[in-house]
Amino acid sequence: MVEVTVTPQSSLADQPVRIRVRGLSPSQLVTLRAWLKDEQGERFQSRAFFRADGAGEVDPELHAALGGSYSGVWPMGLLWFLQPDTLFRRLVKRDVAGSPFRVRLEVFDGLCLGVDPKEQPLASCEAERWYVGPGVQRVPVREGRVRGALFLPP
Repeated sequence: MVEVTVTPQSSLADQPVRIRVRGLSPSQLVTLRAWLKDEQGERFQSRAFFRADGAGEVDPELHAALGGSYSGVWPMGLLWFLQPDTLFRRLVKRDVAGSPFRVRLEVFDGLCLGVDPKEQPLASCEAERWYVGPGVQRVPVREGRVRGALFLPP
């Protein structure tokens, strides 16, 4: 049974995570895809093609992506190379304290270039990427023409 995991499953946006796929056939060619929807409903996605090792595992921290949104060894490449489906959109998080970005990670057999709704992933999981840690207090700043926010640790 194929399994994809993200460790830790819930983390701060600047914290590294470990993505691993297990249960593949040795040397199996797969596509890893990451995607999320921003607060306006715009989808951002990235994909990378990998060949499983002899144990049937893929680890972007150890194995080089053969192509897709990036190539080479990039442990966080699936998250760093997210691109919008609509040109000229930027990934911006407005509600930093209230909710995380929920990133969906999926594994497909072979090279998966399109987004065919009939294409079912071999496995999938979801990771939360928070922009404010637990207990951090956000204080709005308004002084003259200065506008901003002060984030106070717990």
